[in-house]
Amino acid sequence: MLSRPTVFIETYGCQMNVSDSELMLGRLADAGYVAVDSPVGADVILLNTCAIRDHAEQRVIGRLGELRRDMKPDTVVGVTGCMAQRLGPRLLEQAKHVSLVIGPDGYRALPALVEGARQGKRMAATDFDLEEHYEDFAPRRFDKVKAWIPVQRGCDYKCTYCIVPTTRGPERSRRLADVVREVEQVVADGMSEIVLLGQTVNSWFDGSHDFGDLLRAVGAVDGIRRVRFTSPHPNDFTDRVIAAMAETPTVCEHVHLPMQSGSSRTLKRMLRRYTREGYLDCVRRMREAIPGLSLTTDVIVGFPGESDADFEETLSAVREVSFMDAFTFKFSPREGTPATRMPEHDTVPDAVASERLDRLVATVRGIAREQNLQRLGQTVEVLLEKPARRGDLLQGRTRDFRTVLVPGDAAQLGSYLTVQLTGTTGATFTGTPVAKRQPLAMVG
Repeated sequence: MLSRPTVFIETYGCQMNVSDSELMLGRLADAGYVAVDSPVGADVILLNTCAIRDHAEQRVIGRLGELRRDMKPDTVVGVTGCMAQRLGPRLLEQAKHVSLVIGPDGYRALPALVEGARQGKRMAATDFDLEEHYEDFAPRRFDKVKAWIPVQRGCDYKCTYCIVPTTRGPERSRRLADVVREVEQVVADGMSEIVLLGQTVNSWFDGSHDFGDLLRAVGAVDGIRRVRFTSPHPNDFTDRVIAAMAETPTVCEHVHLPMQSGSSRTLKRMLRRYTREGYLDCVRRMREAIPGLSLTTDVIVGFPGESDADFEETLSAVREVSFMDAFTFKFSPREGTPATRMPEHDTVPDAVASERLDRLVATVRGIAREQNLQRLGQTVEVLLEKPARRGDLLQGRTRDFRTVLVPGDAAQLGSYLTVQLTGTTGATFTGTPVAKRQPLAMVG
């Protein structure tokens, strides 16, 4: 009896890529492949890639070199995702041992493409399919506690620094009924938290329903206890959407709200389509409607033309909003984006950008530490997600996305605990259980 071929998928980048890897793994499993946890000895190795920054692509290039040294002579190596979409067949020329290049809309043909590569062909599939949502795919989820659920693909905003419209194509949304069906399946699989995914997820619209309708519908599915979403755009938080967030008990009190800059001048050059004042007004409207709302964000420093005064405005906006945390980056030019065509004299020297990044990180960490110290002694609900780095602790999240470490064992993963916050490192909490653990099957 012939053994079934094995596949190893390594994922880079955002949660949408994690979800796409789950779709690819499900597709290949249905075609007879067996997933393995290591590339060593695998028949097929797929790197599902990110292209949003040059550093992400360089990591993949380096990883491809490592794999070449260790793989079997007949192993098929493929690059999928956003980097594959951006570079297309050029990747086949740059890395001769790569035989597959597949963009985010090409996974339906994945088994056939892999089979062609196993027969010695070199395959590329990077066409956009504006109707593709993979509704008939059965994802093989990596996480057994929460489920990533794409509700939207592509983006129409075209910010001047961003490669996503090039790699993901124009925006299109799934139908509400299809999303609800997937959420019901998630509950049947034993999970009670979902994360709705989209490039600008709150602009979701299926022709009849807006994002507020979607939040109410998925939040009402029996067995769902927590609803999250990422990443929204400040312009799409309508009154209807904010009301749905406030009035749906399962929607968590946390929003990741990308700001990118606190300077209206820089935001205009980024083509973010809101001002500093517009962003702060969005924050105000949400916090008035949702008491205890925590906010995280994305911030870019060193964007072409960013002055010292622009950066100081970013720091002041970070302090005014009092973000719980932030993903912070130096500007990374991406081939083909309008930002690369800005005048050379607008380029911010790397040393200046690095110094600004250091100051920004210190500011964010200081705010987070101050917030966390004020919360010591509070009692909160925590969903236990995974083992912590220390073997005798589990890592969980509060509804407002704080990380809490509590004593426990792997059998408790997926359960909810009521804990008292007893300590903090400034970034994470330690907690002590104050109530008996509720098995996941007993909550709804």
